[in-house]
Amino acid sequence: MRKRVIIMGAGGRDFHNFNVLFKNNLNYEVVAFTATQIPGIENRVYPKELAGDLYPNGIPIFSEDRLSELIEEYKVDEVIFSYSDVSYNYVMQKASMILSLGADFKLLGIETMLESTKPVIAICAVRTGSGKSQTTRYVVRLLRGMGLKTVVVRHPMPYGDLLRQKIQRFEKMEDLDTYECTIEEREEYEPHLRQGAVVYAGVDYEEILKEAEKEADVIVWDGGNNDFPFYKPNLYITVVDPYRAWHEISYYPGEVNLILADIVVVNKVDTAPKEKIEEVVENISKKNKKCKIVYAKSPIKAEKEEDIKNKRVLVVEDGPTVTHGEMPFGAGYLFAKERGAIIVDPREYAVGSIKEAYEKYSHLKEVLPALGYNKEQLRELEETIDRSDCEYVIIGTPVDLRRVIEIRKKVIRVFYEYEDYEERALEKLIEGWVKERTK
Repeated sequence: MRKRVIIMGAGGRDFHNFNVLFKNNLNYEVVAFTATQIPGIENRVYPKELAGDLYPNGIPIFSEDRLSELIEEYKVDEVIFSYSDVSYNYVMQKASMILSLGADFKLLGIETMLESTKPVIAICAVRTGSGKSQTTRYVVRLLRGMGLKTVVVRHPMPYGDLLRQKIQRFEKMEDLDTYECTIEEREEYEPHLRQGAVVYAGVDYEEILKEAEKEADVIVWDGGNNDFPFYKPNLYITVVDPYRAWHEISYYPGEVNLILADIVVVNKVDTAPKEKIEEVVENISKKNKKCKIVYAKSPIKAEKEEDIKNKRVLVVEDGPTVTHGEMPFGAGYLFAKERGAIIVDPREYAVGSIKEAYEKYSHLKEVLPALGYNKEQLRELEETIDRSDCEYVIIGTPVDLRRVIEIRKKVIRVFYEYEDYEERALEKLIEGWVKERTK
């Protein structure tokens, strides 16, 4: 008799785990997915064309809020936890609830990693907002500078039409519009496109891998949240954040990335407190004695320089970093503070789901999260900015928000870049790895 399974997810790892381990497995019947973290991704169906012959009607996707009733309704045997960037306490609270209802609770590990015929460098993090994205862009520039055709495969963010998003290939900015990308997707893809890299993403990562291998000398896995990679890496790089010291050993599954890493990048050492850097390094040394530790800075670059001292500014930051990533600020806030601006409180201007986000993420006070998972939320973000009593909008997101909403105020875009603290430290390690691979 087939075991009845629910997969808990957030529109990414959940689908990958299904595709790799359950799709054609006669021992299991996946009766439902549940969805959380991302608004509006429930009440869909994982399409029959993706689910395979065992699921002629596809698989329903419900809000995680209904999990307990779904376990009882479907007489579920196992629940598979398949999303990331949550505390160990959170994971075990979910486990306790599920076990109390008579179902087993399960985590899936590195058996979900697919093997590639091409070398793979994975760049992951211990928390959202650690600085993984600028590190990935830096590594891609290094590899391309060595003459290697480098293709980026990004952790999934399939929040729309799943069948249409099965395999996505991005080469130019117009591709972002073709796939109707959310702000979160644009934040990850657009910076790569600006520096000429090809990016793949989607739903079926086995098929994506086959396509990427056709045009790559090296595949760079660009991780999402603090999840571990879908592809087995030949070089594993993990980024840690001293601003959130101890999170590297207390959030799931970021500690997996820490333990498996060949190189650990301690980021933001130019601004983080010295004692926090020391705490992080001590934790790395306890958990992973084989890795090489690299120290990195995250200098903030501005699209243009203007005198904003004593000017009223609204700071807009990367959504995932300051919401479930639990960072109270990002590049935009640091830029505004450094230049003596007066930061307005965005909460009094927030509308709709933006206002609800402040209620859910109570640590947010002085920054506006760039939420835009659908057209209505984009409209609410635009209205919140429009209502704000400010002279400038400081955009600290990797994406240029002016491409997706109208901003009627003066704008300064700022963004993080990667910079070695010790001269060419990461570059030398990458060069050594490439030489070793090409002997």
